[in-house]
Amino acid sequence: MATFVICHGAWDGGWFWKEPASCLRSFGHEVYTPTLTGLGERVHLATPAIDLETHIQDIVNLISYEDLQQVILVGHSYGGMVVTGAADRVPERIKQLVYLDAYVPENGQSLADLVAEHPSGGTVNRQMLDAAKRYGDGWKVPFLSHPPYDARVAPHPLKTFLDRIDLRESIAFLEIPRTFILCTGRGTNPLYDPIDQAAVRAKTRRWRVYEMASGHHPNLTKPREIAALLHEIG
Repeated sequence: MATFVICHGAWDGGWFWKEPASCLRSFGHEVYTPTLTGLGERVHLATPAIDLETHIQDIVNLISYEDLQQVILVGHSYGGMVVTGAADRVPERIKQLVYLDAYVPENGQSLADLVAEHPSGGTVNRQMLDAAKRYGDGWKVPFLSHPPYDARVAPHPLKTFLDRIDLRESIAFLEIPRTFILCTGRGTNPLYDPIDQAAVRAKTRRWRVYEMASGHHPNLTKPREIAALLHEIG
């Protein structure tokens, strides 16, 4: 069976994937759902120094120290930024990259850059900066909804949204098979515009593309269904 490493999205933690991970394990897969530094149960490690490279290294270290091979690396939402960087660092260990309703950066792009490319994106970025300034001591972004959808969500380190990804783009990295899962039931939101565009690009690049009738967090709303889809992909 397959080895999955699943990277959660912004403000979340590995706990967000508890039920789908359990389902995948019942299929016989090995599943890791690490929490990125400064979030979830690691919120006590949050500092202004946390950047995109910190989160990339979180995933690289897990893969390296667990000596994982042939990994199906899944990135959800913001996690797409992280898994792109992680796969670039250790491409020889990655069997497949899976983007679940995720951001897909090109070399030199930040999440804020991707958002700014679309209508209203500049306004969204200014809102994040303003929220960090007003409520996050200038370096962390509170969840942009009131009340939070779960009391365990944590403010997200702002620098991870602003950092531009630095990819080495080796042949091994470029040849990793890629899959995109688009969630079609989430409605409209400026933050989702870059994800929709990533799905369009995925089709033109002949990636495998799946559509799932769910909101942005199928791991919460359709945990068995997303586990079954990942099992099929794996």
